[in-house]
Amino acid sequence: MDKSLFEFAAYDGTKAERTGYSNYSYWRSTVQVFMKNKVAVFLLFLMITVLTFTMIQPYLPGQKSPTKIHIDEATGMQLRNNPPDSEFWFGTNSIGQDLWARIWSGTRTSLLIGFFVGLYEAIIGIIVGALWGYVRRLESFITSAYNVLNNIPTTIVLILLTYIMKPSVFTMIFAMCMTGWLNMARFVRNLIVIIRDREYNLASRCLGTPTNRIITKNLLPYLVSVIMLRMALAIPAAIGYEVFLTYIGLGLPISIPSLGNLINEGRRVMGVPSLRYQLIFPAVVLSIITISFYVIGNVFADASDPRNHV
Repeated sequence: MDKSLFEFAAYDGTKAERTGYSNYSYWRSTVQVFMKNKVAVFLLFLMITVLTFTMIQPYLPGQKSPTKIHIDEATGMQLRNNPPDSEFWFGTNSIGQDLWARIWSGTRTSLLIGFFVGLYEAIIGIIVGALWGYVRRLESFITSAYNVLNNIPTTIVLILLTYIMKPSVFTMIFAMCMTGWLNMARFVRNLIVIIRDREYNLASRCLGTPTNRIITKNLLPYLVSVIMLRMALAIPAAIGYEVFLTYIGLGLPISIPSLGNLINEGRRVMGVPSLRYQLIFPAVVLSIITISFYVIGNVFADASDPRNHV
């Protein structure tokens, strides 16, 4: 065989993008399928409304401070456990603080924790999972690291870190991020292992396509639906962890309102019928957030699956 008749093909990004014309748009089709689900659309607008109001609430006229203790002018004592009325829409708590202001302040804190933790889990989990599943040289090392970290119970890690570090929002975020990315990384790795040796990926490797391009163009687009679902569920899961840690006394201090603090305070007085509003109001807000993220995440995951596109 005359080897001079052959030469290695060089990778050319412009030729790789050259394809036949099609008016198909992945994201346009995803939005169209998503909009067909009326429940998900309603919950999406509800979440947008809640998030918007949560951000602008402190700047609206007539709003009270979430940490101010109100005094009863008639008695000169703290306005404790005042039921909902025209002045205190959600009533006051056991030391005379406005529950309306505390709930929205706590919602901001819990959403801040949830978004940061969810974003961190998604970024680190996807990067580690993609390298773990595709780059065989790293598989043994990442597997060993995963086994070591995964065998430490998440609850133990959260409890130890909240004991060691000063209770704060940063401590909560740091503690949840320590091991929160493991499930996402394992999930992405398993999916990539399934599709990494398909014909189009083998052809790309033979043509000299860089590894990072194969991962970002050939592998991850097939996983958009499941990744979006995991990201959507990571936010309410982080809020749930915050509520759990506060419930066992290891969460944020009382001076920092959060949904966990509010639910824990309401739990203590739920045995008194006239005071159950202190548990009902924050529980309703938490339920709206978690249910909305869960439904929106599931519907968007189905909508982003190309098999559901027309």
